[in-house]
Amino acid sequence: MTERNWARNHTYRAPRIVHPASVAELQELVAGADHVRALGSRHSFNDIADTTGTLAVLDRLDADRLDTDSQYAGISVDPAGMTVTVGAGTRYGALAAELQRRGFALHNLASLPHISVAGAVATATHGSGDSNGNLATAVRALELVTADGALLSARRGDPYFDGMVVGLGALGIVTRLTLDIEPSFEVSQQVFENLDWDQVLENFDAVTSAAYSVSLFTDWSGSTVGQAWLKSRAGGPAPDQAGSFGGTPATAALHPLPGVSGSNCTQQLGVPGPWSDRLAHFRMEFTPSNGDELQSEYLLPREHAADALRTMRRLSDVVTPLLLVGEIRTVAADRLWMSPNYGRDGIALHFTWRPDQPAVQAVLPLIEAELAPFGARPHWGKLFDAGAGTLAPLYPRFGDFTALADRLDPAGKFRNSFLDRTVFGN
Repeated sequence: MTERNWARNHTYRAPRIVHPASVAELQELVAGADHVRALGSRHSFNDIADTTGTLAVLDRLDADRLDTDSQYAGISVDPAGMTVTVGAGTRYGALAAELQRRGFALHNLASLPHISVAGAVATATHGSGDSNGNLATAVRALELVTADGALLSARRGDPYFDGMVVGLGALGIVTRLTLDIEPSFEVSQQVFENLDWDQVLENFDAVTSAAYSVSLFTDWSGSTVGQAWLKSRAGGPAPDQAGSFGGTPATAALHPLPGVSGSNCTQQLGVPGPWSDRLAHFRMEFTPSNGDELQSEYLLPREHAADALRTMRRLSDVVTPLLLVGEIRTVAADRLWMSPNYGRDGIALHFTWRPDQPAVQAVLPLIEAELAPFGARPHWGKLFDAGAGTLAPLYPRFGDFTALADRLDPAGKFRNSFLDRTVFGN
């Protein structure tokens, strides 16, 4: 049977896909393999998860590891330490539901709750918020199987830990992660339509600080930003100031795509509810789309926000016809070596493309050239054109990461065409 990713734009080349039932079984598999990678929820839009050898799917890895206080295998909450330890294949939606049931929360969620924890962390997938680091910044400890089949554990503060978290699958196969948690909190989500572009550019900091998490949706054409989604944490700033940027409050639940029902999106209209049902854009119990889309994303320093947005608007003639919707978010700086937010507060320019890969691939070099003066770094799990020679100067610890990979995986067991092209090439 042909195995493809969620977007169906990539067919996995791996001749063998296995589902190890225990860490010991995974260790044996890795030790005996020439080439091996982990495969998560298949939400990457490129070949980062592929291999010419064996793909290990970790969805059964924690079947025998059940916390007696949990409804889910592989989720263990430590209230005293304010952490949760999860199996790598756990999806954020399941984790969020369990944490909310126990009275706890994560600091942030991505747009989709359907993605696996390990996959999101390994690619620095992020969510939104001026003061919110990406999902990987919550990692306090991790456990991974290295090339010789050994089990390696590392904790925040350990040497090389900051290089291991956003590991791109190059260092080993992560089996478990321990994440920071906090007490549960409520969020209300309000959507505004048709914000004036000139006012958004002039007041960008005020717009993105108007709520705990802010997303702007646009197709880059016209004089208005189509939608602004403001997720306000209880006790935080009220979102009604967004109206001063030319927007009008939505009177019904909206979807980011014009003309699509908002029924599968998280609760809007300012109705307060748990973080687990508001921070993501889409509800776990619904499939947000059938995968008929492609995605790219670029993250760049916040100080270049207005100039970068003006640049994208100038590219509207070539970008908009290929676009389903674009999204603008903010992400706080971190110290994780291969995170696109390493060392800098940033903005994220996300593109949800129509499913025409040749046309999308043709326009990416233009976008990257126009954003290059701003130091734009691509999202590791999405479509981009840049190779290692372009990417290496953008990451101050790039050389340290490749040296760490060489030490942990000297024979290149975890390497694949993606890593050869974007990390270990010239």
